[in-house]
Amino acid sequence: MKNDDKASISLKKIISISILFIFIMTVAVRATNIKINNVKIILASGYEMNVLTNKKKVSEVLDENHIILLEDEKVTPDLTSELPDNNTIKISKITEEEIELPEVIETSKEVTVDKILETYNTIIEKIVVEKVKIPYETITKNVATSGAKQDKIVQYGVDGLKEVTYKVKYQNEKEIEKKEISSKIIREPVNKIVEVRDKQQVVSRSSTTTRYAGKWSYSESELDLLCAITAQECSSSYEGALAVITCACNRAESSRWSYNGTDPLSQYKAKGQFCYSIDNYWRRRLNGNYASYVKRAVIDALNGKRNHNYLSFRAAGYASGVNIGGNVYFNAM
Repeated sequence: MKNDDKASISLKKIISISILFIFIMTVAVRATNIKINNVKIILASGYEMNVLTNKKKVSEVLDENHIILLEDEKVTPDLTSELPDNNTIKISKITEEEIELPEVIETSKEVTVDKILETYNTIIEKIVVEKVKIPYETITKNVATSGAKQDKIVQYGVDGLKEVTYKVKYQNEKEIEKKEISSKIIREPVNKIVEVRDKQQVVSRSSTTTRYAGKWSYSESELDLLCAITAQECSSSYEGALAVITCACNRAESSRWSYNGTDPLSQYKAKGQFCYSIDNYWRRRLNGNYASYVKRAVIDALNGKRNHNYLSFRAAGYASGVNIGGNVYFNAM
């Protein structure tokens, strides 16, 4: 090989190594430029949480931490804004003063031909179908025989649903008349049944957790806690929520998991098993801050309904199994 050829090959090697070195340094510089922020999120309840994130927009930070604004809540800065200098996001309730009122249009005293003709515009009729909630009733039964009494819920109430068909008249795109022409019940309501019983001395938590017809009974506050934990684990759909509470019920009925308790709430509270002992995000869902179908799923499960036979689950992408509502369910070996 000639000296010129050798020199050409060496030069090519030097150029290739130089390009590779420049590429590696560029990647390293970009990696070091990723800024991690410590962001404080103040919820409407007053609870504060600190999170680490590389997101820049308010909406991205909330989505990353699974925080959903309720209809009566606002966020400061707004969802489209970037993080402020103080790295603080505040969620608060919307006050009556902040509710946008319809714009008032001043009418002129002068009556024109066009305004007169507006009153004679064509009236349009439409058939509109709406789904209307049927509230459940509470039935109280007195079975006590002594002076000291206590209430015990033996059946939780579930709202029904009916489909109502209306004939609606519009003029100038405004509703001027609405009449019901038919209705059809889609789901009958389930009445809440409360028994007034003889008051018994409370010895322990396990003694107050009683079964009836193979199901569990809880107070209203305990039911709210069950719903809040279920919603935090999965609130994407009724089936997703039912799958979470089903998992807790399956464990409560399994001798393998009996050391964590023999009812779903005890299983939820077991250390390191559900979100109750892992973080405090479920607290913002207390006092009914969850979809109505989450409560319906919890009540259905307490009354014996199940949609799988699995004992464990993880978020989709972290395990293999059956995907229900974004979580993957399986039985650990």
